[in-house]
Amino acid sequence: MERNSTIALTGDSIIMRKISNYNDKQTKDLYSKINQADVAFTNLEVLPNNFTGFPAARTDGAPVGAHSFVLDDLSEIGFNLFSCANNHASDYGAKGLLKTIDELKRRNLSFAGIGRNLTESRMPVYHSFSDGTVGMISCTATFFEEQAAGDSRPELQGRPGVNPLRYDVEYEVTKEQLNLLKNIYEELGLEKHRQQFIQQGFSSESKNPDIFSFVDTNLRSAGTLNAVFKSGNSPSVKTKPKKNDLEEIIKWIKEARNRSDIVLVSMHAHEQGSTRDAPAEFIRQFAHEAIDEGADIVVGHGPHFLKGMEIYKGKPIFYSLGNFIGHNELIYKMSEDAYQKFNVNSSLTPSNVFHIRSDGGKKGFTANNIYWETVMPFCKFKQGKLQGIDIFPISLTNGDAPYKRGRPFLSTKKEGLKIMEKFKSLSYMFNTVVEYDNNGVGKVVL
Repeated sequence: MERNSTIALTGDSIIMRKISNYNDKQTKDLYSKINQADVAFTNLEVLPNNFTGFPAARTDGAPVGAHSFVLDDLSEIGFNLFSCANNHASDYGAKGLLKTIDELKRRNLSFAGIGRNLTESRMPVYHSFSDGTVGMISCTATFFEEQAAGDSRPELQGRPGVNPLRYDVEYEVTKEQLNLLKNIYEELGLEKHRQQFIQQGFSSESKNPDIFSFVDTNLRSAGTLNAVFKSGNSPSVKTKPKKNDLEEIIKWIKEARNRSDIVLVSMHAHEQGSTRDAPAEFIRQFAHEAIDEGADIVVGHGPHFLKGMEIYKGKPIFYSLGNFIGHNELIYKMSEDAYQKFNVNSSLTPSNVFHIRSDGGKKGFTANNIYWETVMPFCKFKQGKLQGIDIFPISLTNGDAPYKRGRPFLSTKKEGLKIMEKFKSLSYMFNTVVEYDNNGVGKVVL
């Protein structure tokens, strides 16, 4: 018996309100396609924990807590596979993350990327349907260190958090520039502090003499200076996945390969390369290694705008699928830390805060169309082998009021053709050929 299966992929879902009840044709057509897929994936970039827990001191923007009913709404639309490893997963601390896990489990939803300890956060989820099983690993490269899950020991419980994909960074500069940096480091007194730090047993000399660490060991809690420099032919930024995280994630990719028909790897990463449209070097390296070790699809998200795709060894890598639902202006509750970060009066209500933050819609997401257009890949498999990829252009509402923004629908013909031409161009930089018809529906040439 031939087994055919389809997987619909979307990017970031920042959902604060119910959207399943809209019934205009373009929205209904989108929901219909999601429901037709055997597996429908999205990145859950909210904490549907009913604001349980304590707002973290450090967040990217404001803490994105939400009412738990948003999970029911996403399920109603047709989503059944959720990536949870992202930079907002610990916005309400360990308690808020654990409540999110409980809400997902109570609904029997398939999710990965967060856990009560590091091993749990790294493990795949297996989502079975009538014609097979998808195994998914979810990880994030963008996070604060305290958000990373920690492993258990026999005598002590682990730390709840996300599945981390850390990376090393080296800044290459010319020999002359490196000597100048070393002189500045010495004259600031930072080398003296570093030597004292070593003598106290808190650090050690680098084993690589070619590496120069520009780090402030005295005022380290401010986190202002901590960079690694190396001499090179010209200034450049080099990144690569940290060995331990890469090996551990690969271990679970191999496990999923042994236990499922299709292996999907979800990667949340805001980091960019030499341009906004290019992924950071470590992202591409990780995606290639994931496929080398058994992944069938790598789906990226994080920067909230669309990037291109690559076909590597016959398998797709989507470097960013952008926003799918963009309710970031509708965050229901704000922390005091967020008020201070945005430098606004604490007596203001959240809508006023976001109005000030966007300068009345003149900056940020509101002012740039790249945040309101994306695509939904529809991957078709037969006997676990990729047969084709259809690409559907998606637009998000961008009305004159925040509560009218951020709801997805199938693009109009005119908008769809514009989005597909952009996606075609973005993908061509990875030597991937995307064709599309007169209605704006694309196909990837495998």
